[in-house]
Amino acid sequence: MKIAILVFIGGAIGAICRDLLMIFTPELSSKFPLDIFLANIIASFLVGIIGALLVSKKISQASNAFLATGIMGGLSTFSSFVYGAVELTNNTGGIWVSLFYLVSSIIIGFVLVFIGYQLGTKIKMNVSA
Repeated sequence: MKIAILVFIGGAIGAICRDLLMIFTPELSSKFPLDIFLANIIASFLVGIIGALLVSKKISQASNAFLATGIMGGLSTFSSFVYGAVELTNNTGGIWVSLFYLVSSIIIGFVLVFIGYQLGTKIKMNVSA
């Protein structure tokens, strides 16, 4: 039950962070969903760090549930990601901007999870489970 509560609270925090990011991200144009893009790449980087900390036992399962599943899960969202791609196709009348958005999000997300993971392995922490 403790884990579920941590995920619930973390998810609320992550969703609020995403909403604030969407409010305060400058709108470059209707041609690219920068707010969703930023939410996903920031969460990717932080999930990499959190994952490395968990694997190296520098954080507990409960901390992982709160941080990765909760906060990062609330911050990033696959459904918004895909919806943004569909909107790009509809708004621009073409698929190329949409494909660029999809591919760049996945590649940059992968790279940032990898970098975050590498950085996370170098963090020195004591776990007081």
